[in-house]
This record gives sequence, C-alpha cells and structure tokens, in this order.
Amino acid sequence: MFEVYITKAGKYLPNKAVSNEEMESFLGMINNTASKARRIILRNNGIVSRYYALDTSGNPTHTNAELTHKAIEALYDTSFSAKEVTLLSCGTSTPDHLLPSHAAMVHGLMQNQSVELNSSSGVCNAGMNALKFGYLSVKAGNTPNAVCTGSERVSTWMKSEKYESEITNLKNLEEQPIIAFKKDFLRWMLSDGAAAFLLENKPKGETPLRIEWMEAFSYAHELEACMYAGGDKMENGEIKPWSDYRAEQWLTESVFSIKQDVKILDEHILEKGALSMQSALAKNAIKPEDITYFLPHVSSHYFVEGLHKALAAKGIHIPMEKWFMNLKNVGNVGSASIYLMLEELMHSGKLKKGDTILLSVPESGRFSYSYAYLTVC
Repeated sequence: MFEVYITKAGKYLPNKAVSNEEMESFLGMINNTASKARRIILRNNGIVSRYYALDTSGNPTHTNAELTHKAIEALYDTSFSAKEVTLLSCGTSTPDHLLPSHAAMVHGLMQNQSVELNSSSGVCNAGMNALKFGYLSVKAGNTPNAVCTGSERVSTWMKSEKYESEITNLKNLEEQPIIAFKKDFLRWMLSDGAAAFLLENKPKGETPLRIEWMEAFSYAHELEACMYAGGDKMENGEIKPWSDYRAEQWLTESVFSIKQDVKILDEHILEKGALSMQSALAKNAIKPEDITYFLPHVSSHYFVEGLHKALAAKGIHIPMEKWFMNLKNVGNVGSASIYLMLEELMHSGKLKKGDTILLSVPESGRFSYSYAYLTVC
C-alpha cells in the first residue's frame, strides 16, 4: 500500500460573481413575478455572491464538462501535464447528458491519451465518492496518480421557464423558512463551478496533504429520499422515475426540477450528520482537539448553529474559530463545494506542517455522509 497525497488543487468559477440583486436577471422570474421568497431565503442562507455559467441574457456559456476541464487545466505546470494523468475520477449531480458518462465527456476535452475513468453520481457526496475512488486506486498501487473532480452546472436547471407550469406555494416563510426549501429555495442557493485535486503517491509541492482516511455512511436503509430530480414522490415515499411519466407530464409536473422533501430534511439532516461524524472519529481514534481545521459543507448558514450544537451533543466540541467555509462568497456548488473550500485553504498561506484537516460532506439525497482526514506534510 502507498501513502496518498493531494499535491495540487485547481478551480474554475465561470464568468463574474453574481450578487443577490442580480440573480433574478440571470435566472428569470416565474410568471413574470418577482420571487417573494428570495430575500427571506438569502437572509437565512447568508450567501452574498455566486457564479453562473450563463451570460446576462441567460444563455449558457459553459457545459459541466467544460467547467470541469478548466479546473483540471489549473493543475498543469512544468511538473505535471495532461499526458501524465493515469486516472480521471469525476463527480457531479448535474451531468450534461444521461449518457455518456460525465468523466468520459471531460476526458474527451482533455485530448491526452487513454486513461482509466470513473464517474460518480448522486448529490453532494458525488465529489467525495470520486475522491475516494482516486484515493483507493493510488493507495493500492493501481495507478501512480489520479485527477479527481467535483463540478456542477445547475443554473440552467433553475431558469424560470423550467417552473412556469408549476408554481411553488411559499406562504408563512417568516415563521418557518425551511418550508421554502422544496423548489424556490434551491433557485436562490445553488451555484455553478468546478474544482480538481491531483493525487499522487509521493508528497510534492508546497503544502502536500496526506489523506489519512476516508469514511462514508448511508441511512437510505431507514430513511426515504429527501432531495431528488428526474422523478417525483408518491404517497408511499417511493420516487416514480421520469421514464414512467408521459412526455407531456415532464413539464407540467416539473419532473426534472430539483426538489427537497422539507418534511424530513429538518428532522434528520443534522441528527444523522452528528451521528455519522461521531462514528467516523471513533473508528479512527480522532478527538476534536486533533483537528486544526474543520471544513463542513453546509447548504446554508441557516444550519451552522444547529450543526455546531448537534456535534456538541455527541461530544464533538469543535470551536467555531476552527471552522473554514467559503459559502458566503462562492455559494452552494454541490459536489464541488468541498473541493473549493480545500483549494482555498491550500492557497491561503495559513497551512503549516503538522496541521490536520477534517472534511465533512452531508447529502440530503437519501441522507448520506462522507468524511476525510488530512495531514499537512
């Protein structure tokens, strides 16, 4: 077995940052009416800017594959080129196509040579699953390196014409902001972008990060789906797939829109997150004081205080000064968020040898969680 190091990190955020006041000009207004929920949702999520692969007229400027490829290109320099990649492992929630796979489309843009491919799907954990595939490949000696990515191009999914045939009821938001999460919440939360890591079996660069371990948990055996697209929930909690609907229903019932079941989100997302982190730390004999930086992917600042309390209730007391997040300025980029956080920390000048980093990614798809523990070498 080999040690595995993250030796480089790159990112690509399309176009210019979009402010809160500009969002609706990019995404459009449903039924030509300004969203009544937008200001309330933005006040709760704490995001002030994000990025869209759209021009000011709402036309796409990049595909998901192109965003990913540009992030990978940020890894190249005199010490590493596309010709040296041996494994490409890509995770996303929003691939450009049902087929071929996202990784295959990205590889097609690289124009390098034959490589091993892996595409991870899902929601936010897609990026961490892609990272784990690369980690295990390098660790086992199957490949000497791996390029792992997380990316999203969700803006085109959130344009107003996708919702014209079905308008969300958003009453009583002031009293209970979480009830807006099902559809309109996501329009004012999600962002586009991509980031990439280079994994190698030797420490290189200024701040190589040794991956000590990765852990993942799923509670799908006991909880129904919470965040979903390409189908809709039935009364029994099962999801009817898009291919079982008539073609005209795809639009009238917003079958392809991204949705969240708010009834179970608030009840389980923090509880299972604290439980899974407790299990991951206990399994690897890590105490809260062993963590220098805690990088939690949270979809909204609305959840930060609750997560802090839920962890403390499990005996995981991580002071807020150890938390490192960039949600405010980057937005929620789904499977790319944890990559973007770590890339920013790696280039911040803050890291020193011996520092430790805990990555934490929840996924409300059907309540999955993943963790990685890193040491600065």
